[in-house]
Amino acid sequence: MQYSTRIRDMRAAVVFTGLLLGVVGCHHKAVVPPLPQITQPVALETPPPSENPPLVEAPQVKLPPVPTASAASKIKRERRKKPVQPTTTAAVTPPSAPDATPTPAEVTAIGALSSGGDTSPRAQQEAANLIAANEKRIVGLSTQKVEEEKAQISKVRNFQRQAQEALNSGDTEGAKTLATKAKLLLDDIEKP
Repeated sequence: MQYSTRIRDMRAAVVFTGLLLGVVGCHHKAVVPPLPQITQPVALETPPPSENPPLVEAPQVKLPPVPTASAASKIKRERRKKPVQPTTTAAVTPPSAPDATPTPAEVTAIGALSSGGDTSPRAQQEAANLIAANEKRIVGLSTQKVEEEKAQISKVRNFQRQAQEALNSGDTEGAKTLATKAKLLLDDIEKP
């Protein structure tokens, strides 16, 4: 048994020495033969300069003026255009409910509601169907997705609530617009 361990140790030493020499490699420098001496001088030739070298002109590009700090300090304000008054001779009746006009906070949250031009039952049904479809999609989201996209879901629910309010107030176009915004946000949330 002692003999076999000696042989094994010897083999290991030989293998180790071989690997060590393989890694270290040879320390001899490669001998590079010297270049032959130039016996005759060589004249260097230079090409003759052409009389009219071709010129490449840069295309003219019209760039905007460089912005300056003084121009950035002035804020240009746009004036709001006054709404065009209808020129019909029929009497225009004021809205019967004074609370139907949105408060400034609602205007900034919802945006300016439309005049409710398309109030047909078909358009109202389309808006109601879109709102209901969005609600089903919200309920169908996984709890993990709801946790990950909490802020976006909150925006979707806000659009849904505002769409329902617009539909209840008779603003079908506004309801469709808000429900479509909610649908687009839901599309982004459901992307993998």
